[in-house]
Amino acid sequence: MDLNTPPLRLTVIVASNRHGRFADTIAGWFLERARLRDDLDITVLDLAEADLPTALSYEPAPEVGTVLARVTPQLESAEAFVVITPEYNHSFPASLKSLIDWHFTQWQAKPVAFVSYGGMSGGLRAVEQLRQVFAEMHAVTVRETVSFHNARGHFDADGAHKDPEAPNGAAKVLIDQLAWWALALRDAKSVRAYGG
Repeated sequence: MDLNTPPLRLTVIVASNRHGRFADTIAGWFLERARLRDDLDITVLDLAEADLPTALSYEPAPEVGTVLARVTPQLESAEAFVVITPEYNHSFPASLKSLIDWHFTQWQAKPVAFVSYGGMSGGLRAVEQLRQVFAEMHAVTVRETVSFHNARGHFDADGAHKDPEAPNGAAKVLIDQLAWWALALRDAKSVRAYGG
């Protein structure tokens, strides 16, 4: 990385808020790889800790305003996102849809990448739906994904992947593409404001 280039501000969103979730294992695995890079400044937004209601309001209740006061600046300052999502009933969690819907400009002209997990589909149906949602938010989704089908069977009790070569390679490609888009969009926005 060029020493004159500030690290990219990456927010990793852990989408599941389900009790007994497997998200912690997937997030731990991904973050271990991402933190090896010196071109990323990583923060984590765990939706198990951000209880945003699905009923939107232009005048949110004080308790919702408190959550937004913590979450919104984190999204605003991010230059890129990685969404770690399971698949629930062929879609993505309501907690993630709520986070997306409570915000708009915070997503604009920023890249989003996906790490998904689930049963036979590996969460890819959730990812395909998210691509449509983020397009509406004027975000750019990265083509490459990391996907774990029947995810629990791929990790040992300590959260280590049992056969890491392929997923480690996929994670590198995903992060490389995300960083390319984030830098390109950073440069573009330094010349002119996004017209969304």
